[in-house]
Amino acid sequence: MSYPLVLDLAADRIPVAVTCRVLGFSKQAFYKWMKDPVSPRDWDDAHLLNAALDIHADDPEFGYRFIADELADLGFEAGENRVQRLCSLQGIYSAFARRRALISRPGPPVHDDLVQRDFTAPGPNQLWLTDISEHRTDQGKLYICAVKDVWSNRIVGYSIDDRMTAELACAALRNAIGLRSPTATIVHSDRGSQFRSRKFVHLLSHNGLRGSMGRVAACADSSAMESWFALLQHNVLDRKRWATKEELRLAMVSWIERTYHRRRRQRGLSRLTPVEYEILNQAPLAA
Repeated sequence: MSYPLVLDLAADRIPVAVTCRVLGFSKQAFYKWMKDPVSPRDWDDAHLLNAALDIHADDPEFGYRFIADELADLGFEAGENRVQRLCSLQGIYSAFARRRALISRPGPPVHDDLVQRDFTAPGPNQLWLTDISEHRTDQGKLYICAVKDVWSNRIVGYSIDDRMTAELACAALRNAIGLRSPTATIVHSDRGSQFRSRKFVHLLSHNGLRGSMGRVAACADSSAMESWFALLQHNVLDRKRWATKEELRLAMVSWIERTYHRRRRQRGLSRLTPVEYEILNQAPLAA
């Protein structure tokens, strides 16, 4: 960064030798840089940094270790220490690491609140709610992102993974889109970094969906989705200690598809299950 300064000062008739001596490097180093201003190492670092910025924009919670893993998947050859150095120079840090500060501020919303705590819908695929929950096993944490249609309370899409990334939220939304083919559906969430990520926002706009976000520290803005996670916690997660992630994964899928969708009757649905409610109220779709 100091070499271009030598050129600027030389234009003002300050000798190169004087500037190099003051800045603490030799004339030979300066003239060597003049012959090749951008070294192959600098060029490679620039490409690595550009890819790291894209990865972090998609998943703001990624630190340099996860970024190094993603770079390896993309075909870049870079050690973890090199990635750490570049991320530190550019100020790329995990969103979770910043929570160690005394004052924690949530990220800005990327959507307005289109729901205003009115968790009702006159028909299917008009309002979806989504959120992420984490659960412990003896092998580590397991995360589930679910998408619920407030009209029938059916879980129209979900994804389970051992990392809480933007891809987890995107996978659940893609699952819901593939099953329901929605049009202009409102997808309401909190201000989690996964739902503010560029990848999730692009997925919404690409499929013609409208994003919506609640306020900060207002649990009532997502109470309808939190109540479903409370059911999952009570009926599955708190039943026993889970030894493996695969065991818990199968238990959650079994409860969602067999018990919640097809056996658990809800008073808000005239004592019908979500599947029964949709079949009886959508004759053309059932046919």
